[in-house]
Amino acid sequence: MTDEYRPAPVAPDLELDFSEALVIAGDVEGGRVAAEALALAEVRVDERIGFDAASAALSRPHGRMIVIEATGAPDALVEPVLVQANRIALEHRLPIVATVDAGQIDLATSLLMSGNAKVLSAPSLAERVAAIAAARFGLVAPETGEDRQSVAPPRWADEVARIAETLTRLSRGDLSGPGVRDPGRGYRGEDPDGVEDANPREIRTAIRARRMRAQYFDAELFADPAWDMLLDLYASALERRQVSVSSLCIAAAVPPTTALRWISTLNEAGLFERNADPSDRRRAYIALSPKGLAGMRAYVAALRRQGLPLI
Repeated sequence: MTDEYRPAPVAPDLELDFSEALVIAGDVEGGRVAAEALALAEVRVDERIGFDAASAALSRPHGRMIVIEATGAPDALVEPVLVQANRIALEHRLPIVATVDAGQIDLATSLLMSGNAKVLSAPSLAERVAAIAAARFGLVAPETGEDRQSVAPPRWADEVARIAETLTRLSRGDLSGPGVRDPGRGYRGEDPDGVEDANPREIRTAIRARRMRAQYFDAELFADPAWDMLLDLYASALERRQVSVSSLCIAAAVPPTTALRWISTLNEAGLFERNADPSDRRRAYIALSPKGLAGMRAYVAALRRQGLPLI
């Protein structure tokens, strides 16, 4: 006989509305900021505790959203809480919204494997509210500044879909999409052995050129994290170099929370894949998926045929 809590199965078609939250915060300020964001998202704080009491709280039966404020907390306390929260979230289909330091990004993204987990780093209040509201109803978080009650797909979701469609078409050798004419030169993108890989120096040069724009113009004018990450991962694939989540966030040249949102979206679009580090469960690597790699190779080949630079 045991008192261990065993969750009841959840019907797969059950619609959940998480209007209450369990808040786990490393300090008073973290709990205050989380409570403010939850209130704006119309989610009630059911319980607010520290990391030392998290294990017992997570073990109790509940249907609450889990909000973790790990900023400033030591990894030794954060890691077991993330592991347990991830397990509970998977068992109960609970959403997790975790805010972490930049140095904890790899830890959080490697341990929070639930599809309902959202990882933030140095978020604005608006980004917190958007993530919580999206987690509550299982929605895709809108861009900061948009109406948080709108359920329409955000602009960046449309853009990612467009990129995914274009890369997929190029990887198949189909250049006849809207606004693109097939040059008719017999290229077969589906045969990767027939495509000469770019030199990684060529890709890195394009990345450096893109970064130089920030020296003369406001960087926000040219924010294009999806393409910046695709370029970085393509260069890294050519160099046979692994890329951590935190490194890819830096390559995106946007705030960490925005970069993490894009990584999740590109992963869902089938262009990225996440690989666990077999020697360290606290770290995960991001790479181009076979579809993403084939698309990048085909795109660079198409540019060469047209005599166009990579930008």
